[in-house]
Amino acid sequence: MALMFPRLARNFAKNGYYPTDATTLERTLGALAPADSTSSGSMCILDPCAGEGVAIAEAAHALGPELASAYAVEFDQERASHARLLVDHCIHGDLMDTMISRQAFGLLWLNPPYGDLARDTSGNLGYEGKGRARLEKLFYQRTLPLLQYGGILVFILPSYVLDQEMVGWLTRHFTDLSVFQAADKQFKQVVVFGRRVRQRDQAGDDVKAFRARLLQIGLGEQEADELPSEWTLLPYVVPTAQAEPEHFYRISMEPEQFADEVRRLNGLWPAFETHLGATQQTLRAPARELSKWHLALALAAGAISGVVKSLGGRILAVKGDTFKQKSSAVEYRERDDGSLAETRILTDKFVPVIRAWDLTPGSATLGQVLTIH
Repeated sequence: MALMFPRLARNFAKNGYYPTDATTLERTLGALAPADSTSSGSMCILDPCAGEGVAIAEAAHALGPELASAYAVEFDQERASHARLLVDHCIHGDLMDTMISRQAFGLLWLNPPYGDLARDTSGNLGYEGKGRARLEKLFYQRTLPLLQYGGILVFILPSYVLDQEMVGWLTRHFTDLSVFQAADKQFKQVVVFGRRVRQRDQAGDDVKAFRARLLQIGLGEQEADELPSEWTLLPYVVPTAQAEPEHFYRISMEPEQFADEVRRLNGLWPAFETHLGATQQTLRAPARELSKWHLALALAAGAISGVVKSLGGRILAVKGDTFKQKSSAVEYRERDDGSLAETRILTDKFVPVIRAWDLTPGSATLGQVLTIH
């Protein structure tokens, strides 16, 4: 069933990436079923850590190639290039640097990177957990809003990540939960299935019992049953999408796009006169001697430029400027009817920058353009 070429598989293993084993993949797909064929629309399925794209491509094939559209996000360039050959839509980039429509997917296939998350970087990544910071939790938080209500989660993670916090999230956000041990025991993985519902109180006896079982599995006090070779339980039905995802793109420019733009524009040389050829105007002397603060502000504003020489003999050709930078933020609010209201806030920020061309004879940075913030 695997679509990955052996040479690529070896390369991925060397880079620290290990795709879901073929047996676990095949048995997991046996638990999924497409929506009723009489339903209008198609299924949109997403793998935000797609690797070479085999898992989500196999899922689309199992659900029906004509009924399912496969979406993928992959950080590694080589794996993303391979995934683009298998899926309908693929982003090469960091998941945290993407804009993806919320509640747009009927299946979330989540096999995230495994490992602890550094506390000094977790805040910058938007991590909101209070327990042990893990990459699995970060990717869960980032991708949960992308799954539509009634959509199916396939979550592949190490069993020891099932702590109080992770189990609380799962039992609060999903119903019809089940957990199985992966066929390959090397990484102590479990496969968690669930159907997304609106947040609920964990009051039912069945929820409490399943929560206790998940915690025991996480502590190693109990082992989950192995994924059955033939699925005999009720299948997890992947619903059709309410609409095609409106947003599915990378926020920052891809390296290939940037290189193409540089080649197209030939760098900044065609605009050399525009940026550096302005006629110097005669400026009036200030009413009094400028302080260091005034000098720095005037330099950054572009009011002072030219060749300056320090007491130590250093010679710089300086030019100051101020440019406007936009910082963006997105706020989401859930209305009473369950729909989402999205508000985008753009804030202008003025950033002063001084550029200096080192003309000092014998300097280690002679001829280099230095940036002074």
